[in-house]
Amino acid sequence: MSTPEHAFPPGEGPAAKVSVSLRAGNIRAIRERVGARGFSAYVDAAVERQIERDLLEEALQANENECGPVPRHLRDEAEQLFRSVKSAPELQEERGWHAHEAS
Repeated sequence: MSTPEHAFPPGEGPAAKVSVSLRAGNIRAIRERVGARGFSAYVDAAVERQIERDLLEEALQANENECGPVPRHLRDEAEQLFRSVKSAPELQEERGWHAHEAS
């Protein structure tokens, strides 16, 4: 007897086999990065990150609805911080930013 998916929060619970359709280029790129044995874990981690991004966007939208838009100077400061982190020397190595994003 299996436990229903709704009993677990994102990122938790036992693995379950599902069928999904992916673009051929994405399949190739994943296999090149992790091989066949790491494919499911890679996709699972990507889905979890997307759920986190969706929840963050919902929280930001709720905050903006309650408090108004984020002031331009704070947006500019956040963009500058992001650019400085993204251009950090340790992220400029062979595989750079994308290698760190996938871990």
